[in-house]
Amino acid sequence: QMQLVESGGGLVQAGNSLRLSCTASGRTIGDFDMGWFRQAPGREREFVGVIRSNDDNTYYEDSVKGRFTFTRDDAKNTVYLQMNSLKPEDTALYVCAAKKKGFGVVTLRRGAMDYWGKGTLVTVSS
Repeated sequence: QMQLVESGGGLVQAGNSLRLSCTASGRTIGDFDMGWFRQAPGREREFVGVIRSNDDNTYYEDSVKGRFTFTRDDAKNTVYLQMNSLKPEDTALYVCAAKKKGFGVVTLRRGAMDYWGKGTLVTVSS
């Protein structure tokens, strides 16, 4: 089993930045591709992107491309989501998830992950 715990959420003004963390226990993130999802109030869960385990390759959805950056520190068993130029529409519960490596973005976007965190809330005020 793998437990994922997100942190770093909060209230921030539009245009500012925030960094989220996702720390794993029970398994090493080196064996997993680490994805981020978000869910805004009243909306369906949305795939944000993924950072791969093998080569730190990343994929971002268009809505966040150029503003969000994923990094990972395998020694700390933690992945990070740096969010810059935040917009009110980025307001959501941000959840990290782990998937055994070897699957494409289409699979990850569907939410077919192996482990999920509970999320951390980000609120962006205008």
